[in-house]
Amino acid sequence: MTPAPDGPPDQGFATRLAAVLARIEGAVPDPGAVTIVAVTKGFGPGAVRTALAAGVVDLGENYADELVAKAAALGGPGGTAAALGGPGGTAAPVWHYLGAIQRNKVARLAPLVSCWQSVARLDEGRTIARRRPGATVLVQVDVAGLPGRGGVPPPEVAGLVAGLRDEELDVAGLMAVGPPGAPEAARPGFRVVARLADELGLRVRSMGMTDDLEVALAEGSTMVRLGRALFGDRPSRRPGG
Repeated sequence: MTPAPDGPPDQGFATRLAAVLARIEGAVPDPGAVTIVAVTKGFGPGAVRTALAAGVVDLGENYADELVAKAAALGGPGGTAAALGGPGGTAAPVWHYLGAIQRNKVARLAPLVSCWQSVARLDEGRTIARRRPGATVLVQVDVAGLPGRGGVPPPEVAGLVAGLRDEELDVAGLMAVGPPGAPEAARPGFRVVARLADELGLRVRSMGMTDDLEVALAEGSTMVRLGRALFGDRPSRRPGG
């Protein structure tokens, strides 16, 4: 997928971020314990600069080519303060990879990605470990049971976590994508993920997006992945993109 052309900073970002923070504050007793991952999929480097300038440093991408291109546009691996500008420089992005892990693209992503959120097979973890020893990963749990969705079924999570730890990866937690439809439909799956995380002693539960944010937080999410809530509607994909 080709990202939208870069443009001026999004003047509505601050307003949308304030609304997101209000939603989080209304859902949990300790809002500071929730990490916001701004999903810039489909947007240009300007969206990244806008998020960073507002203090949102955790950024999510679903496509390897987009992540690599944006990192390059921002000054190389992780971005640089000089490239991002601003008084005293701006913090470099912390990239989260959210998409399906294609082993032939791991080598390009490895120097850039701080957290691999969608590990669903041991061979994916082994490929990451070869290119980035000790990398931080999350295991994606399939809570929807729908064809084409990534993730490992809940009964197989413990075995995969053990295997990834044997590869000396930092298994920080679990990730899940709720099913399509009403936000409430995501609650049972999110509850399963939180229970598994507790049983395995995992601190991170990456659950919840724009529509099911409150449900995810109520079920114990510590990390939410937000695109539309922060950036507005994603630009249409251009022909050939």
